[in-house]
Amino acid sequence: MSNKFMLVLALLLVVGLMAACGGTANNAEPDVEVGSDPVRLVLGAYTTPREAYGELIPIFQQQWKEQTGQEVIFEESYLGSGAQSRSIVEGFEADVAALSLEADITRIANAGLITHDWKDNPTNGMVSDSIVVIGVRKGNPKGIRDWADLAQPGLEVLTPNPKTSGGAMWNILGVYGAALRGHVAGIPADDEAAAQQFLVDVLNNVTVMDKSARDSITNFEKGVGDAIITYENEILVGQQAGQDYEYIIPTSTILIENPVAVVDTHADRHNTRSVAEAFVAFLLTPEAQRVFAEHGLRSVDAEVAEATSNRYPPVDDLFTIEQFGGWPEATPNIFGDDGVYTSLLSQVQRLNTQ
Repeated sequence: MSNKFMLVLALLLVVGLMAACGGTANNAEPDVEVGSDPVRLVLGAYTTPREAYGELIPIFQQQWKEQTGQEVIFEESYLGSGAQSRSIVEGFEADVAALSLEADITRIANAGLITHDWKDNPTNGMVSDSIVVIGVRKGNPKGIRDWADLAQPGLEVLTPNPKTSGGAMWNILGVYGAALRGHVAGIPADDEAAAQQFLVDVLNNVTVMDKSARDSITNFEKGVGDAIITYENEILVGQQAGQDYEYIIPTSTILIENPVAVVDTHADRHNTRSVAEAFVAFLLTPEAQRVFAEHGLRSVDAEVAEATSNRYPPVDDLFTIEQFGGWPEATPNIFGDDGVYTSLLSQVQRLNTQ
């Protein structure tokens, strides 16, 4: 059991003992007591790490039970990250939000539901990493080697819908960012017009836009499409399950950073803050990070990342969301009503209806 998780539990037990002796800090009633009735914790997550949480939750439940005597019953919901974020804002009372990208947590915070500084920890609020890659059929029959090949005429490409999927937003940024950085053959660096035309060419080959990254890879597994733009971990999870597709790491791609946060308003209403905070702390322990790594996600723990580096090939040019000024700028500038992607997609749709 990790020292960090033990420390969280020890602090919670001290709080409980203080209450038994007459009070707690700020005279607040503790929301967990040793041997108390079961507590229900609601997890609102994006679809991609479902298998990882399927392994992590029982570990946390056992450790919490051993240390406090209390049973934790999880209620889990998995949707595309954007859809899950909007669901929480619109009334789904998740105690913990584990989403694909910072902007989706920010939406919940802007609605007044997350009131603490959720980024105030050593990983800046992130619980896992991945990269955007290209999935191809066994043997790579279309000869796809890098982003430029996705624009070849007649190719059928899958990527989910950015309106509902955080993975889709990462995908668009991966393609567009690589072009802007001059790492797509035939596209000069910093040439916005050329980069946008390349994105149009790729979008023109997209045949299906599913609601989530998981729906997209499921469609690919059913035989739809020649290639898929997706998370690296989606491909690795599929391969672990027996799928025979392969993947290409482009010369240049974006680092996917996945956040997690306690949803203060809901955790306080449900009297689950202590267990919610302990669960988030547990997810950042080396033990939990190794589980994420086993399920295809790159670890945010430096030691675990080093220990598992043989599973995750390096990227020649790995860039971050800061290429676009961070999510506060990327969201409106790329995906807003007048954003680059929105305008280019409208252009593609008009051309396809003529």
